[in-house]
Amino acid sequence: MNLGTPIAKGNTANIYLYENKIIKVFKDYFPDTESTYEANKQRYAHSRGLPVPKIFDVTRIDGRQAIIMEFVKGRTMGEILTENIDLAEYYMNISIDKQQKIHEIRTDALEPMSAKLTRQIKSAHLLDKGQKYALLQKLNAMTYEKKLCHGDFHLFNLMLSDDQRVTIIDWVDASAGDIRADVYRTYLLYSRLSRELAEMYLRLYCQKSGLSRDEVFQWAPIIAGARLSENVSSENTERLMRIIEHDCPLE
Repeated sequence: MNLGTPIAKGNTANIYLYENKIIKVFKDYFPDTESTYEANKQRYAHSRGLPVPKIFDVTRIDGRQAIIMEFVKGRTMGEILTENIDLAEYYMNISIDKQQKIHEIRTDALEPMSAKLTRQIKSAHLLDKGQKYALLQKLNAMTYEKKLCHGDFHLFNLMLSDDQRVTIIDWVDASAGDIRADVYRTYLLYSRLSRELAEMYLRLYCQKSGLSRDEVFQWAPIIAGARLSENVSSENTERLMRIIEHDCPLE
């Protein structure tokens, strides 16, 4: 099946626009359940009334797993912001409103965040046994109400259409967990690009939600440790290790 040239390429999959639908074709090193696993998360978010692309089918194309979903015409808010940096607070406010809509949803329907983070920390090869133990102890001591968390929420995962509708994409990292952890994850991702943008995001989220900075930063070493397992080439692993060593020192 000739899908043409990908419109986007990622670490996990290539994205195609074909017959006015988006087709996500996974790379072939994933387990056979990966496409269904991701599609079910997106279906769940859609079922809860969130602005999420509709899933049409989970299939195989030329032997590879694929998800066929609704095409949302527009650009990411991240792309738009890079051309309109003076409007950063405007777009950040819109994004936070959407993230808070996600965080309002109580759920047990998805994988628990604690299970996901435990798996990631255990597989982070840069952490030694003592660091893993300390992070897992801190994680196990956390108490929270399970809410829907996107897991990779940032302006580049928000599509803005011509009629100003916002659609939330890329639900593979979603889980049922602590919204404070989800907020710190977003902060961590922004801080890789711009400390100023990260601080603006956190200030606005805390103002809108009533959360404090300290509440969010309780999760800093845990989320940084989990991030190490992702092996993202553009990530600075030294900064992640500094966060872990500063906030979760070995006794």
